[in-house]
Amino acid sequence: MTPRADIDIRPITEAELPEWLRAINAGFLREPVTSEAELEARRTQFVPGRYLGAFEGSRCVATFKSFAQELTAAEGRAVPANAVTGVTVTATHRRRGLLTRMMSQDLAAAKEREDVVATLIAAEYPIYGRYGFGPATSASEWTIDVPRSGLDPRWSGPEDGGRIDLVDGEDVRKLGPDLHERIRRAQPGAVSRDEMWWRVNTGDVRFEPSWTEPFYAVHRSADGEVQGLVSYRSDGLWGDGKMQPTNTASVRWLIAANPAAERALWHYMCSIDWVVTVKSGWRAPDDLLPLLLPDPRAARITSQADWLWVRLLDVVRALEARSYDGEGSLVLEVADGAGLAGGRYLLEASAAGASCTRTTRSADLALDVRELAALWLGDESAVRLAALGRVREERAGAARSADALLRTSRRPWCPDMF
Repeated sequence: MTPRADIDIRPITEAELPEWLRAINAGFLREPVTSEAELEARRTQFVPGRYLGAFEGSRCVATFKSFAQELTAAEGRAVPANAVTGVTVTATHRRRGLLTRMMSQDLAAAKEREDVVATLIAAEYPIYGRYGFGPATSASEWTIDVPRSGLDPRWSGPEDGGRIDLVDGEDVRKLGPDLHERIRRAQPGAVSRDEMWWRVNTGDVRFEPSWTEPFYAVHRSADGEVQGLVSYRSDGLWGDGKMQPTNTASVRWLIAANPAAERALWHYMCSIDWVVTVKSGWRAPDDLLPLLLPDPRAARITSQADWLWVRLLDVVRALEARSYDGEGSLVLEVADGAGLAGGRYLLEASAAGASCTRTTRSADLALDVRELAALWLGDESAVRLAALGRVREERAGAARSADALLRTSRRPWCPDMF
C-alpha cells in the first residue's frame, strides 16, 4: 500500500484530462475508455484549477471537480456557490484520506474566492456530513396512471388562449435560458444553468454515446410569451400482440413560470395518444402535480430522496441573503470542525430584511454547520432536529423560534442534477 504522503493531490493540467476521465469512469463503474468525441466535449468544460486529481506516479486514483454556480436563497437573491461534482476514489485506494484532502483544498479555495456556500448532489448519504454539508432540499418522482387521472382525453390545448407546440433542440437553446432565469430567481433552491447545460441537455454536445433525441414542447401564453418548456421521451411499448398501446412517457425536465403553464404542460403530457403512463422525473416534494389532476390518487410517489446538499462558507452573507416572513432575533452557536464558518451569530430578521453579526451574547441554539445548512433554505425543522439531538436548545423554546423565522411556506427545490 502506497503511503499517503506518496500520493500527490493537485489541480490537473489539460493534458492530464484523459487520465482523470479514466479514473472518474472507474469510480462511477462506467466503461473506462473515453471516446475522442467525448474527450473533445469535455475539454470545452475544462477550467484550470477546478479539477483536482490524486496521483500515484502518473496514475490518477481519485477525482474531484468544482465549478462556479449561483444558488437562490429562500425568496431572496442568488448567492455565489462552489458546486462540487465528479467525486471518486478508486476502489484500490479507499480509506487513505484522499477525499478529505481534496475536499479541504477545494473548500479553502472556495472560501478564498468568497463563495457563500458549496453545493453538491450526494450519490451516497453518509459521506458528506463530515465535511459540513447538510441535505437542504429533497425531491419526489410521481408515476401517473393516465386513464385513472380523470382528465379529458379529448383535450386539445389550454383553455386560456395559450398554446403548446412541439419544438426542436435548437429552439430550446434559444427559448430556454431566459425562461429558466425568470423561474430560478424566484425558486428557493434553484441553481444557475450555463450555456453548456443547454447544449448538453439538447444533444448539441454529447458526453454519452447512447444519446436519444427527446421530444420538446413549449407553452406560450395568449400574447405569445414563453411560459413553460418540457423535455420527454417515450418507450414505444405495445401489449397484446401490438393491439394495445402501453407507452410510458418519461419527463426529463419540465419548467414553468406560473401554475397555468404548469397545468397546461402536465395536461398535454397526459393527452398524448398511446401514452398510458407518465413518469414525472424529479420534482419538488410539494409539487402541484397530483392536485392538478381530477383524481390526485392517479399520481403516486414512486421515488423520494434528499437532493441538494449545502455547505455554508459564510454564515453572515448566507443568512442576510434570504428573506423572512416573520420577525425576531436568534443567537446561533455554530460549530465547524473545518474552521470555515464557526462562531456565534446574532440574526435579526423581519419582512424588511435581515442583519447577521458575530456576537458575544448567550446562545439560543447550538448546532453544527451541517444542521444550519439543512435549515437555511427553509425546508428542515429545528424542532425536529432538536428531537433527534442534532440541535441543542440553550434557551427553552429556541427551536420553535428558529422554525418561525427560517421555515418557508413552499418547500425549496433544486430542479437540476450536477
